[in-house]
This record gives sequence, C-alpha cells and structure tokens, in this order.
Amino acid sequence: MASDKNPHEEMWRGLLTDPQSPLHADRMQFKLLPGSPRCKTCLFPLGGPLVRALSSRWGRKPSRKNPNFCNLCEEFVRTHPGGAEIDLSLLFADVRDSTSMAERMTPAEFASLMNRFFKASSDVLIGSDALVDKFVGDEVIGLFLPAIVADHPAAALEAGRRLLSATGHGEPGGPWLPIGIGVHSGTAYVGSVGDGLVADFTAMGDAVNVAARLASRAGPGELVVAEAAWTRGGPRHWPNSAHMLELKGRASPIEVRVVRIDGIPPRS
Repeated sequence: MASDKNPHEEMWRGLLTDPQSPLHADRMQFKLLPGSPRCKTCLFPLGGPLVRALSSRWGRKPSRKNPNFCNLCEEFVRTHPGGAEIDLSLLFADVRDSTSMAERMTPAEFASLMNRFFKASSDVLIGSDALVDKFVGDEVIGLFLPAIVADHPAAALEAGRRLLSATGHGEPGGPWLPIGIGVHSGTAYVGSVGDGLVADFTAMGDAVNVAARLASRAGPGELVVAEAAWTRGGPRHWPNSAHMLELKGRASPIEVRVVRIDGIPPRS
C-alpha cells in the first residue's frame, strides 16, 4: 500500500515489474528506431539525422531540463516522486588502472578512450535490455528490471560476458581497455529522486552498494558475481571459482563466484 510519503509506490512497482507496463512497451518499440544518444528510460532517440522527423511522429524530443531524458520521460520522473523496492539485477563495470592510464595520455586521448568505452557499454547494455543508469568517471552501471527482462540474473551475467568481449578481453592481443565487472541480484529502491525541479531515475540500497564493491574487486577480464545472482542465473558451463570476499563497509563476508572471460567456452 502506498504511504503518504510515497504516494506513487504502487504505480512505480507496476511500471518496474509488470512485463505489460508502458516502460517495457516503449523500450521494445523505440530501441528499433535509429539514432543516438537515447532517452535513459524509454530509449527514444535524442540525436541523429532523423530526430526531427521522429520527434514530430512521436511527440518526444530531448528534454531541456535533463539531457538524459526525452521531454515526456523527464516530466514523468519529475512529477511522480518516489519509487518502490523491487527485486532486480545490477551490473557495475569499472575500468582498471584508469589513473595510470590518464597519466600516460593527454586529456583529449583519455576522453576519447572513455567515450569509446561508454559507447561500447551502452550498446551492450541496451542490446541486453538493461537500463543504463549512469556513466560515472570510469564506471558504467546497468539495471536489469523484471518489467523489461524476466530472467534478469541470467541477462546481467550474459551482458557482463558480452561487455568483456566488446572491450577485447579474451583476444590474443589483449583488451583495448582493461575492465572488471561486478554482478548482483537483490532488492533495491528504484524510482525518481530529486527536488521537484530536477529529478533522475536511479536505484539505491544495499544491493547497489554490494554490486559496486564487487566490481571494485574484479580484475581485468573478470566477472565477480554474488552467489545470489549466480544461483539464479549462472550458466552451468561457465568455469568459475567460489570465494568468500570481505567487502568494505560490510560486517560479514559475501559468497561470490569469479569467472574469467578467457575460461568461458566459445558460443556455438
């Protein structure tokens, strides 16, 4: 039941968990349209040679208040504060040794490399039906919502494999950018955060923090997967090793599986 402090809770819960929700329908429709970048939530193209024609057809255009959204999604997120606690899967991808790389490169070269990483990450995550939550520094965050992808733990793990491959891990010449990935499944608060004038759509809670910590412990070419995600979606044919990890800020260690991209059999 919605509370006075969170009057839109049930609306958000349905939007985020029901496969028949408008969020799912919009994303499945708009991801087929050409253009980039895209609205964070509905995937409507915000750029590209056809953006004006598409905007005229669909009544959507880049938001003036938040460049990550189309006008309709920005207004919806801003005018429907709150969210809901839901079960989901999260993927965090961290660039390894980015500080040293930045020292060895010019600022423009480093920015170009990060942009290539963000483009590759966005392509993989959107193609995996994830919601790209953030690009923060040298980190990418993807949310796998049950309304969009039913088997979200398996989808998050496969997206992790694809992102490692997209950055060159497992190739004879090595990766063009070393990254490590953390994957976790659990309960998080997902919805609108902001002050009524500027709002964003994001996830918060312990599950989010755990996924971030797992990514920080992943070496180049590694997926560090919480047992909660592995039990529900881990491919049986992926070689892995089980560990108990001490994570910063947590009282108890967490059970994880570590998977190396070079140990995963090629897809048939």
